Amino acid sequence: MSSMPARSDFILTFACADRVGIVATIASTLAEDGWTITESQQYADLDTRRFFMRVRFAADREVPLAQMQAVLAPALAPFEMDWELHDSTAPLRVVVMVSKQGHVLNNLLFRAREGQLPIEITAVVSNHPDWRDVVQWHGIDFHQLKVTPETKAESEQFVLDLMESTGAESLILARYMQILSDRMCREVHGRAINIHHSLLPSFKGARPYEQAHRHGVKVIGATAHYVTADLDEGPIIEQDFKRVDHRSSAAELAAMGQDLEARALVHAVRAHAEHRVLLSGMKTVVFD
Repeated sequence: MSSMPARSDFILTFACADRVGIVATIASTLAEDGWTITESQQYADLDTRRFFMRVRFAADREVPLAQMQAVLAPALAPFEMDWELHDSTAPLRVVVMVSKQGHVLNNLLFRAREGQLPIEITAVVSNHPDWRDVVQWHGIDFHQLKVTPETKAESEQFVLDLMESTGAESLILARYMQILSDRMCREVHGRAINIHHSLLPSFKGARPYEQAHRHGVKVIGATAHYVTADLDEGPIIEQDFKRVDHRSSAAELAAMGQDLEARALVHAVRAHAEHRVLLSGMKTVVFD
């Protein structure tokens, strides 16, 4: 039986000051090195004069990531780009944090197991024991941490060390109900995603669905965003919503909201794992 031919498939993402010749340089550099562009998306922000691009390219030969980085670096250097190169065939390794509500975690576990998300969950961390059996059934390590004001720094360092030891590139807060410290937020800047139980910035704080019910809202939703030191103010990646009316009770709103939370986070994690999200200050550029 013949083996499959070697193939390399990469994704280049970058942001830089907008100027003439960026796309032409990328295309000619890849063509001269024998690569085929399979996907290409770009966006020029007229307000900031910044240019954003995502390019996926492939070839029927095996090329190490470091070697491809060396090929691109001289061509990209004149543009003073913030750029990254990723192997598109490698799933994004992530650590997930959760508290007592498991609807979002269960959705991530199922989709990762079924190959519906390009991620590999290396570990799950929680400040409660509730989801240990479920996580371990999936063959994933579960770590319970005692989080108090006295142990907060130690517990956060444990998570950072766990990410490093398992090769996890990103952190997913799947309804983890502890506020991360400023230091932790800086350590995971641009690679930690949180799900918030409303369309930010409305109805912050405790019992958002009861607040929404009292106000007679006509739309409820959920917001997936990058974690920053400004609580629930990080760059938004994805939002999902549903129209409601006066007939919905607070319990019904909460049930609908849980579905929206799970959906919004999955869409955000998929976009992040596929390297389709580029940071632009307090906003994001999310390519289709």
